[in-house]
Amino acid sequence: MDIWKKLKGELIDIVEWLDNTPDTLVYRFERHNNEIKNNAKLVVRESQAAVFVREGTFADTFNPGIYTLDTKNLPILSTILGWKYGFESPFKAEVYFVNTRNFTDRKWGTMNPIMLRDPEYGPVRLRAFGTYAFRVADPTAFLKQVVGTNPRFTTDGISEQLRNFIVSEFADTLGEAKIPVLDLAANYTELGKFIRDKIAPHITQLGLELSAFSVENISLPPEVEKALDQRTSMGIVGDMNRYTQFNAAQALGQSGNTPNSAIGTGVGLGAGMAMAQQMAAALQPSAAAPPPIPGQAQALAFFIAQNNQQTGPFDAATLARLASEGKLTRETLVWRQGMPAWAQAATVAELAQVFGAVPPPLPPQA
Repeated sequence: MDIWKKLKGELIDIVEWLDNTPDTLVYRFERHNNEIKNNAKLVVRESQAAVFVREGTFADTFNPGIYTLDTKNLPILSTILGWKYGFESPFKAEVYFVNTRNFTDRKWGTMNPIMLRDPEYGPVRLRAFGTYAFRVADPTAFLKQVVGTNPRFTTDGISEQLRNFIVSEFADTLGEAKIPVLDLAANYTELGKFIRDKIAPHITQLGLELSAFSVENISLPPEVEKALDQRTSMGIVGDMNRYTQFNAAQALGQSGNTPNSAIGTGVGLGAGMAMAQQMAAALQPSAAAPPPIPGQAQALAFFIAQNNQQTGPFDAATLARLASEGKLTRETLVWRQGMPAWAQAATVAELAQVFGAVPPPLPPQA
């Protein structure tokens, strides 16, 4: 009786895996010298898959559900063991439970800056980071390509390799896109989709699927960001003269709030005098243009009347061209600044040189 109980205790009636860990991808169900009983129950829960392996050969794979282990449900394993007409005795096999749920909020980032050529700033160094999610899409391929005979495999065993895939494709994509640094933030979504599609063939070979991918931030080195902030500040300040006056007024107000301080009083007076001079200069109307130097030639700027319409002003070269085209004659009315009224061009001394090269009209024929 004791022998029978011992023998019965070595047989496994239920094959299942209750996962209580957040990071286990694969768990191998096995017990030393224990065999699986004929017609034992296999329980595969949601987000799980069970793969049977016999002496290194992958056999049957089960999706979520409850199964009775016999030749009907183990066709591949039955062939391996030579069970052509069924079996009654226990059998030995390794059962790998694969976690097929989504593993979310996985982090990726560049360990070293990526060197790029920006169209505005020239060579720049960029760092980037984000998140992704993955799942086991093909349990058998994942066991073959990644896990092997490892009795327990966690996300730490594949996260580094996935990160390397992501960073490599990200650097390549960013270099080919040639997006200016200041426009990268507007293209995070497009970059994420494009990189996810490029990585897909690599991880598919491992039996995995990249279910989500996002770019959260792309940043410049701190010293470059500081210079960019200064440039932005200059753009916000705008008028430097007004900014200087504002700072001087603030300094005057702060020094006035310091009682019994000779240094503060002196600084305040100096700042006040400087501000007063700047404000006086700003309030004074702009000085008129100085008069021309006596004897200095001035450029001609005449208005002419054409078809009862005022046109111009025209310089000497334009007036000479109009005269040669017949659009400006000696009888054409002209006016320039300083003339009391419109007058015929022939009566204006400054226009004599314009008509010097133009022959007078032919005399009337007899």
